[in-house]
Amino acid sequence: MNDLATTPVPSTPLDGLPTARPAGRPFDPPAELAALREQQPLRRMRYPDGHLGWLATGYSAARAITADTRFSSRYELMHFPFPGMEGATIPPAPVGDLTGIDPPDHTRYRRLLMGKFTVRRMRELTSRVEQITADHLDAMERQGPSVDLVAAYAHPVPALMICELLGVPYADRDRFQHHALAASSTGGTVEDQYAAMAALQEFVRELVAAKRARPTDDLLSDLAGSDLTEEEVAGLGSFLLGAGLDTTANMIGLGTFALLTHPEQADALRADPGLADQAVEELMRYLSITHTGIRTALEDVEVAGQLVRAGESVTVSVQAANRDPLRFPDPDRLDLRRKATGHLSFGHGIHQCLGQQLARVEMRVAFPALLTRFPTLRLAIPAEEVPLRTDLTLHGVRRLPVTWDAA
Repeated sequence: MNDLATTPVPSTPLDGLPTARPAGRPFDPPAELAALREQQPLRRMRYPDGHLGWLATGYSAARAITADTRFSSRYELMHFPFPGMEGATIPPAPVGDLTGIDPPDHTRYRRLLMGKFTVRRMRELTSRVEQITADHLDAMERQGPSVDLVAAYAHPVPALMICELLGVPYADRDRFQHHALAASSTGGTVEDQYAAMAALQEFVRELVAAKRARPTDDLLSDLAGSDLTEEEVAGLGSFLLGAGLDTTANMIGLGTFALLTHPEQADALRADPGLADQAVEELMRYLSITHTGIRTALEDVEVAGQLVRAGESVTVSVQAANRDPLRFPDPDRLDLRRKATGHLSFGHGIHQCLGQQLARVEMRVAFPALLTRFPTLRLAIPAEEVPLRTDLTLHGVRRLPVTWDAA
């Protein structure tokens, strides 16, 4: 019998994960999460499949869980907190998917990749980000004065940058963007998405074979020349393409939406582009687009005064942790001058986002450039009509119609 001292838990477990965002407040987490965090930062929760696990809403608890390798990220061990997945058999992560595996495989893959994503190497790509950004702003100006910012800017900028990093030939980039956009689209059916993902994986397999035959100076050629199998290289390539595109595209789209509905913050960034570093961290904290994570205890672990038993899943509410007033004073206010470092939007621990430096470079360029080029940029529809993504684990906008005053 474990004799760890534990904090008393409410006798009735929370019945499921709160997911409904407050009406008219598209950037705020479900209001119930704040009340739960204040009451108990690590709380018993019953999952849709009947599993009795936990919900972490406090910053300290969330950080401790994601830092502790006694909690597993393996998909097949997880119980999912989202309705509609009851009874679903979750297969193990496909080869190369770093988010769903544990050491030692995770360690082996990550060591191979870490040297490719250094701060220095990502900063060397800044000039290409600036050029790609300028090209798309030029195209917006020619097309305008009204566009869907997601299609015209938020999606293509990170798509082309991940192509640069991986070494996708220019002749194939339209094909890649077509498959990638379809794979991340929320407008079609699940079958459409799976078909697009299969097409994207086939595209990567073809690319890996070409790199092995004729290497070039890029990340995929480096991987193809390693001791990884062809399946591993293709799997890692597919993972990197997906991870480096959809999240950053969502941040640019949703981040612009947030700035346009907080005009004083947009004006501050427009007046001082040097604010970009802090602005990116604050937008990441405030929006928390990857809002929910899951870990499963591999052994009994004490966290926040509670004993989590082996086999119990813990849902980590990143959005609640990033709004914890014990870590970020006045957390529900967007303040680009806040020092928001330490937020959990890129994860924490061994699964912290590998491409976070590339994402930062892209956003540090994209937001000020957009606001400076179009000083009268504004929403083309009422804010409440902007269509939001309602993915299980990703928050964003499907479209963002914007307009500006033509010169």
